[in-house]
Order: sequence, then structure tokens, then C-alpha cells
Amino acid sequence: MANMVNKDTLALYYNKKKVFITGHTGFKGAWLMLLLKELGADVKGYALPPEYKNGLFDEISDDIKPGESILADIRDKEQLKKAIQSFQPDYVFHLASQPLVLRSYQIPAETFEINVTGSANLLETINSLQKKCTAVVITTDKVYENKEKDILYKEEDALGGHDPYSTSKACTELVVSSFRSSFFNVNLFDKHQKAIASARAGNVIGGGDWSTDRIIPDIIRSLQSRQNIIVRNPLSVRPWQHVLEPLTGYLLLGGLLNKHHEKYSTAFNFGPLPGDHLTVKTLVEKAIKSWGNGTWTVASNSGQPHEAGLLQLDITKAQNELKWKPRLDAASSIDWTIDWYKQPSNKKKEFTLHQINTYLAL
Repeated sequence: MANMVNKDTLALYYNKKKVFITGHTGFKGAWLMLLLKELGADVKGYALPPEYKNGLFDEISDDIKPGESILADIRDKEQLKKAIQSFQPDYVFHLASQPLVLRSYQIPAETFEINVTGSANLLETINSLQKKCTAVVITTDKVYENKEKDILYKEEDALGGHDPYSTSKACTELVVSSFRSSFFNVNLFDKHQKAIASARAGNVIGGGDWSTDRIIPDIIRSLQSRQNIIVRNPLSVRPWQHVLEPLTGYLLLGGLLNKHHEKYSTAFNFGPLPGDHLTVKTLVEKAIKSWGNGTWTVASNSGQPHEAGLLQLDITKAQNELKWKPRLDAASSIDWTIDWYKQPSNKKKEFTLHQINTYLAL
């Protein structure tokens, strides 16, 4: 099966096109912004200021031109509308969110407000555009009603969620479905000129992430300080993937959706191949090996909120309909990630571009 993810194909969709990204100051958003610039797109980002220092956004911020980055809240509907209306985007990629499971237990109502109401604000604004616009809303692998059995979740499986984060993202999927039916109906495309799809990615790793309560940043902080890596759930199984895997999937989906709204206005999973889902323990041990040294220990789970123990995605739909497939196995994804954190601070942007172009040439 031919893999449609390559620089020439993606540039055909995005070169000289206006692309609006929400959440561009975050881990995935910064990678997406840099990737789109490599493809020749005219990019504008909208997000809160970065939550942490020395992330990828900081590494590339000197090259962000005036007007390309708006620091504002997705819940501020008037500011959001002003930003989108003035830019008149051809594409919108919605990544802005409260993305952390453990934090969602601390701020459950705010998590719903950001993830659900924020998404509705965005889609309402897109609906007000008097031009063709293609939107991809990024949710998560955790939108499914997880039975924690050895099964691969498909796009048509029931949505749900135990924790507030997962449930808020399942609700976001319902918001997307509602707007698609009510305002972006595929049978009325000639009238509204809007197409919308959602993308559900697995556990994404890569350079430039310093979030709290995420496994890779926790590992790197411990390795750099020569301390034990504290692991909460070593036997939990996750669909790990390098950040470039889903991002190029989102871009491929957006390009195809723009050309064939009637076929791609739906949800797609992006994750590893079926036999490539690793436990947290295996990921930690592979990261230590790639770094060259380190130790880990199991955290006391006393009083810890619930986190899913088993989650796996079925990516058959993306493989068959988008001609997308993973290029890096989990072990390679871990190596690529650790290699990024090993780079000196003045080389991180250059190394990120190197990884982007190396990936697109695979």
C-alpha cells in the first residue's frame, strides 16, 4: 500500500494556503506549526501562552513573524471570531485543549469548558465564514468507552470516558457531529462550503514536551537530574507514537477532506500498528537504554485517581481510506524522542527540522 505522507503530496494541499491552528503554543501545536511552514503554508496560531519554558514553541518563537501568533483563550468567542474572520483561513486545525487526565480531576468543570465549549466556539466561528473552509478537530484515543479488554477500538465504537478529560473529549466528538449535521451537512456543501472531520490519536511522544504528569517529560526531568524515574502505572498499555505520525495523518486527512468532503467528513484513528502497543514499563526501559543510563521505581498509587490500564486503537480505516500508515515503530519513536532531548539548546530547532524532513523522506 502506497503511503501518501510525503513532502510533495502535502505541499500540494498546503503550499500558499492559509492555515489557522488553535493550540500552537503546546507540544503538538508547535510541531504542526513548524511542519506547515516547511510545506509553504501561511500559518496563524491562536492559543494561551506556553505553560512551560524551553518547549518547542520557545525554540521556534524567534522565527514567528508579527501577527502569526495570537495569545488568547479559546473560550473568548469574540476574540476568536475576530482572529479567524480577519485571517480568512482555508484550513483550521483545532488542537487547543486542557489535555491532561490528572489535571482534569483537579479542574473538572474548567476542563469541560475549555474542551467542549471552546470547540463549539470555534465551530460556530467557522460557520460564520463566507468562504470555503476545511476543519480537522483533534480529540484523543480516550474518547472511547474503554472496557479495558484486549480489543482495538474502531471509529464506530461507543464513546464515553471515566475521567473528566476523556469524557470532555467524547463530548467534543458529539459537538463535531452536531455541527456536521446542523451546519456542515455534506449534502448541502454547495451552500455552506464547510467540511469537518475529527482525528483520534494515541499517546503522542516527541521532543519539546515539558508538560506535568506526562511520561516522557517525567522521564527526561529524572534522567537529567540523575534521579529515579517514578512510574505510576508500569503495566498500563498505550498506543505510543511519535508526534510526526498523527500530525502528518491530520494533514493528509485535511487535504483529502478539502478535495472530497463527502467521503472524509467523519472520524479517523491514528495510532501504531496492532502489534506495537507497549506497556509503560517497556517504554521507560527503552528510554533509559536510549539515554544511556538511569533507573526507575514504581510510585505509590495510594490516593491516585483512576487511569485506564489498557487502551489500543484500530487504525484500519486510516490505512485503507487515507492510505496512511505509521512509519516509526514504538522503539524508533522512543529513540527519536530521546535524541531530541539530548540536543544542545541552540540546536533544537535545527534538529526538529531535521527530524521533520527525515520523516517525510522515509
